[in-house]
Amino acid sequence: MRDRAERSNAPPETGAPARSRSDWRTLGRLLPYLWQYKGRVAAALLCVVVAKLANVGVPVLLKHLVDAMTIPPGDPAALLVVPAGLLLAYGALRLMTSVFTELRELVFSKATQGATRQVALQTFEHLHALGLRFHLERQTGGMTRDIERGVRAIESLVTYSLYSIVPTLVEVGLVLGILGAKFDAGFVWITLAALAAYAAFTVKMTEWRTRFRVEANAADSQAHARAVDSLLNYETVKYFNNEAFEARRYDESLRHYRRSRLKAQTSLSLLNTGQQLIIATGLVAMLWRATQGVADGRLTLGDLVMVNAFMIQLYIPLNFLGMIYREIKQNLTDLERMFALTDRPQEVADAPGAPELRTHGPVGVRFEDVRFAYEPARPILHGVSFEIPAGKTVAVVGPSGAGKSTLARLLYRFYDPGISPPRSPAARGALPPEGAADGLGRPGADDGRILIAGQDIRTVTQASVRRAIGIVPQDTVLFNDTVAYNIRYGRPDASDAEVQAAARGAHIHDFIMSTPGGYQTLVGERGLKLSGGEKQRVAIARTLLKNPPVLIFDEATSALDSGNERAIQAELRSAAKGKTVLVIAHRLSTVVDAHEILVLEGGRIAERGTHLALLAANGRYARMWALQQAAGPDAAAA
Repeated sequence: MRDRAERSNAPPETGAPARSRSDWRTLGRLLPYLWQYKGRVAAALLCVVVAKLANVGVPVLLKHLVDAMTIPPGDPAALLVVPAGLLLAYGALRLMTSVFTELRELVFSKATQGATRQVALQTFEHLHALGLRFHLERQTGGMTRDIERGVRAIESLVTYSLYSIVPTLVEVGLVLGILGAKFDAGFVWITLAALAAYAAFTVKMTEWRTRFRVEANAADSQAHARAVDSLLNYETVKYFNNEAFEARRYDESLRHYRRSRLKAQTSLSLLNTGQQLIIATGLVAMLWRATQGVADGRLTLGDLVMVNAFMIQLYIPLNFLGMIYREIKQNLTDLERMFALTDRPQEVADAPGAPELRTHGPVGVRFEDVRFAYEPARPILHGVSFEIPAGKTVAVVGPSGAGKSTLARLLYRFYDPGISPPRSPAARGALPPEGAADGLGRPGADDGRILIAGQDIRTVTQASVRRAIGIVPQDTVLFNDTVAYNIRYGRPDASDAEVQAAARGAHIHDFIMSTPGGYQTLVGERGLKLSGGEKQRVAIARTLLKNPPVLIFDEATSALDSGNERAIQAELRSAAKGKTVLVIAHRLSTVVDAHEILVLEGGRIAERGTHLALLAANGRYARMWALQQAAGPDAAAA
């Protein structure tokens, strides 16, 4: 028998003792999802029992029919009873087996699909709840493969357990009961010995083969991750003419995968051969004992036929039991990897009972002595303090790496202030006492705080904070959907008229209408069908559509030419009226109207003031202004 399970790609398994404990934990986590459908589970199990009773009844029927064939030749009863009884009874039992098997699948399919949908949805929602740090460090290809395998494993695990293992156990119990009742205990002991030897051999060999599966699955995941990463960066590969280099990297993983699969296949052949040897030995022993009984006159020919039919019916599902065991082990591992994603703690979590951010009155923003580092060895912000009064605009300028975009990430609460990242997987709960760290690596009051409308954003829900903020990021990534979908993403319930009004405000409506598909034009993977400037204008349009009280312009016009920049700057100024605005810019000409300009350098505010005041101070800002003016307006964007 070939192992169909080997043709699927499973993630690695670990050591046997830890693996067993982990398997039971994984099953324990899956059961509550299925227990919601306990009525259907009970009905499906009842169908299993009835189907197996009908299936076991076939050999019993054959025994009586064979024994009944002692009717003398020529007796009319032979024509009437034997053929009619055989056809009708055999057909009825076979029909019952098929009908109740199909009923079992029909009854339980809703439970299987419901559990699969619920687990997949919870995993998806949890991944969105994880912090930005996780999504910057993850490998997209490997993570999507883990989710795909985990979702598929739920259905496979339920199918194999309810449709294969439970029916086989029911059938084994019925057969052993009949053999023990109608014959001697020798038949029962031979069957039990064969079953025990088969199970022990299968488990031992499967555990031995684990290391080959580990290698094969690791190589498969690596090859998949490399392929996805290379295709996502298609343009970069072309820019540097590195198609052959990418092919070599991919082929290296494929060669490793091939070697591991060959080892796995060799060990599989040994496993299958041993299983068949055990099954054949048990079958021969049973038939030998039954044949001796017939020769001695203790058993009839019908008994021999029944024993043979029982063994065939029993060993056919048993023949697949090894594959089922390996498949279940594989499915449990797949599920565990997906559950590991859902167990990953949120680096930034709402405090228990956190209220919504109140934005009914004036909405100002204040940074108070904020310190932050992505890594403990490389602090980014050193005690940054400033305020954006309600309805005012504050601009932050400075060299690359000074921490400007970090301010936007902190304001959006992708991270919390703090010098070190969380060190514990239990980083949840309320804020620590004033001036104290919580022992989990989360920030204390000494790391500063960020307030919106006078409320510490760590004490309110993240969703309410992000509803109050709109951003035009420096690097705009769009969904692989239509232009209308990407603009409407700022407010999914917006009407077509509102979407078009936002597009006009971003000076992209005319371009959209000039395309053959209009607002239904597909933008391609990550928006690559659009130019950088067109993508940025779509980002501006969806932020205008969202219309929040706080706006962040992170190099909002960096991908535009001077003509479009001036037009959109006017629209941005119009959109910013009455709103609290944080502008992050390299091009100083875009921030001259700001109520206050901060010069950030090395994570500290080096200068602050209005445009004219900073020029008069003749400091860093004045030197940056002079350099950009000398280089020209377009060169200043570099």
